[in-house]
Amino acid sequence: MVMPVTAVEPILDLVPRYKVMMTSMNGLTRGQLAKACNMGPETIRFYEREGLLPLPDRTAAGYRSFSTETVHRLNFIQRAKNLGFSLREINDLLALHDNEDADRSQVKNLAGAKLAEIEQKISDLTRMQATLKKLFRQCSGKGSISGCPIIQSLSD
Repeated sequence: MVMPVTAVEPILDLVPRYKVMMTSMNGLTRGQLAKACNMGPETIRFYEREGLLPLPDRTAAGYRSFSTETVHRLNFIQRAKNLGFSLREINDLLALHDNEDADRSQVKNLAGAKLAEIEQKISDLTRMQATLKKLFRQCSGKGSISGCPIIQSLSD
């Protein structure tokens, strides 16, 4: 007969060595959190050390118990990273997110600075592309290295 699982009852995990995994109605283990956010547990540890995640509650047995809000926070971090924000900038965005008295202008200023940085990178990459294309077209790709426009350009 299968007994229903209560909020604090341990469940045997079906992995070698029969590791006991704590689950509860109130929280997630780090492994469950990692799986829910499609990232490794070490990434979560890193974000904890960097102060991007609040300290998790602990169960009576001492296990970390992450709230479902942590899933949302980790998704926020991942989306911000995908937009090019650094960890420092993400920390600033999270601080604004957590502050009910924060103003949209602060968020817009952070986003504007990131946008300007990205536009500068695009400009730099476009210039680099044009230069390399020109050198690529000038090089025949045949013969000795002597007189190669790409090598000469890099040597000058």
